[in-house]
Amino acid sequence: MRHAGLCQSVAMSSHLRLCVYCGSNAGASPVFAETARHLGAAMARRQVGMVYGGGHVGLMGITADAVLAEGGEVIGVITEQLVQAETAHRGLTRLETVETMHERKARLAEMLTWNQLGIVSKPVVLLDVDGFWGPLYEWIDRAIERGFIRTAHRLLAQRARTVDEALALATSSAPTVPHKWVDRDITGQLPLTPAPPLQ
Repeated sequence: MRHAGLCQSVAMSSHLRLCVYCGSNAGASPVFAETARHLGAAMARRQVGMVYGGGHVGLMGITADAVLAEGGEVIGVITEQLVQAETAHRGLTRLETVETMHERKARLAEMLTWNQLGIVSKPVVLLDVDGFWGPLYEWIDRAIERGFIRTAHRLLAQRARTVDEALALATSSAPTVPHKWVDRDITGQLPLTPAPPLQ
């Protein structure tokens, strides 16, 4: 989910930080860059820090620059390979370099699946700029119709159409949903006990 999705990160200080996933290209329409700038500025004005992939290119760089321009905090997590490729943003509050993409992804965890599995309870918000996420929601609806996803789990990928709506959802509690195993309701088997939340 690499456009303008938001997921709440583990708090690393006294204020809130959001993990922002967005493109390393700016997209064909100027509305994407405009929204990225608006998002970054709005985060900083609300004293919400940004955690992201650490690049200076595309929508990720635009969003980071907008946060920084308003005096906000930005933490990047990037691989050594991408640093060598000169895509790292050198003006961040903090840039953390890791060896592999696996380490990077572990730091910028995929919250949607982890929420579904009951490992964490964090809001995930997709900022739907110019209908970008429409096909994904159509796919989710089809998966629900075919019995692969619970209807309630559609709430885990919260859809926002404005920056203000996205930030309101991302800074609120995650929706409460049942366990993911639809088959276990049919067979009567008890669901697995979820692992304790990550610290």
